[in-house]
Amino acid sequence: MTGTTVHLAVYDTFADWEPGFATAQLTRHGHTVRTVGLTTEPVTTMGGLRVHPDLALDELGPDGSALLVLAGASLWDTGDTLAPFARAARTFLDAGVPVAAICGATAGLAREGLLDDRTHTSAVSFYLAATGYAGGAHYVDADAVTDSGGESRGALVTAGPTEPVAFAREIFSLLDVFEPKKLDAWYRLFHDSDASAYEVLEG
Repeated sequence: MTGTTVHLAVYDTFADWEPGFATAQLTRHGHTVRTVGLTTEPVTTMGGLRVHPDLALDELGPDGSALLVLAGASLWDTGDTLAPFARAARTFLDAGVPVAAICGATAGLAREGLLDDRTHTSAVSFYLAATGYAGGAHYVDADAVTDSGGESRGALVTAGPTEPVAFAREIFSLLDVFEPKKLDAWYRLFHDSDASAYEVLEG
């Protein structure tokens, strides 16, 4: 799938390194990445970068989007500021459009009830348990997990904060960015520093 629009949520304290592997390759493979803020006012990432959102959250809808990406941020655990993004994720999933969440964003989805009946992962199980969510039985201790969602709901990717490469791999698989052999090579190169994978990836 190429030539589609992927929406990346951005907000103050946004963990800018977490979606970077994914967005770089998506852009290289013909996708358009558009940033979405609570408003169109600039935000400051955890790394101190200033990002000017392309559009405000109230302008965002699942129509015309291939994926909504939610990264971690300190604000996910310090109040309800980012809860509107979790509600947007519900709208996307209900419309059959996938969502990918990493780090603190998984806790936001847990609070919204979106992990109660889906296979998922996060930093550690007790991090999500602290939200009071009802999905503990569906937690998987893995680098990244994709729940297909079935016929009526969009797929959901989740990952822990130390796994931006595995997170990207799940997104690439979901959007058919690489054929399986090259996807495996990309992962081995960037996750395992396997130099032999470079020839496969570039072949």
